[in-house]
Amino acid sequence: MMTHVFTKMAGLCLALLMFSMASHAQGGEAGKYQEGLHYSLIEGAPVKSGDTMVLEEAFSYLCTHCNTFDPYVESWKKRKPDNVEFRRIPVGFGRGSWELYARGYVTAQMMNVPDEAHLALMDRIWNEKDIIRNMDELAAFYSQFGLDKEKFLSTSRSFAVDSKLRRDQQLVQTYGIRGTPALVLNGKYRITGNAAVASYDAMFDVVDYLIAQEAASVQQASVASD
Repeated sequence: MMTHVFTKMAGLCLALLMFSMASHAQGGEAGKYQEGLHYSLIEGAPVKSGDTMVLEEAFSYLCTHCNTFDPYVESWKKRKPDNVEFRRIPVGFGRGSWELYARGYVTAQMMNVPDEAHLALMDRIWNEKDIIRNMDELAAFYSQFGLDKEKFLSTSRSFAVDSKLRRDQQLVQTYGIRGTPALVLNGKYRITGNAAVASYDAMFDVVDYLIAQEAASVQQASVASD
């Protein structure tokens, strides 16, 4: 009996130590960033358990800020914790041109396009100033990365792509996203640029802080349930 108590106390101490170390690693004490100022808690966010976390970026190829944001994303991906997955949500916001690229992105992802296609498309739009205006042109672009043009076009019109686009846009609404780029951690925290988070580096500092907080919470919950 006493052995179980001591084991539980040791586990709790370990969780508190991890929490303290995570806070210190973020450059300060717990509470360095504040809800409602540096990040927003998403109303009705699902309760998620387990060690794996997901960071989502809401973006559009026709958003100039998203193009500027990409190098920061790529830099963070190289140092992200192994238990954090990253994925993108292409937004439409009811704009036909944005919706074209969103459909193209979802189609390409379903066909397992290589990662480098994303940066290449951003480069074509913003550096080469070469705007793609229809699905045929998108199919031709993605064919450079091994995707069959005719299969791309037929897949883009499929029920699977339609369904994924609807789910993505529903997520955008659920997350309360009004502009891009925006980040969402675990479907729970929304991080966007504002006066308090005045740079893209700062956005990812907030992300790292929240990841540490979430990891500590999971550890504490695990110890408490033993």
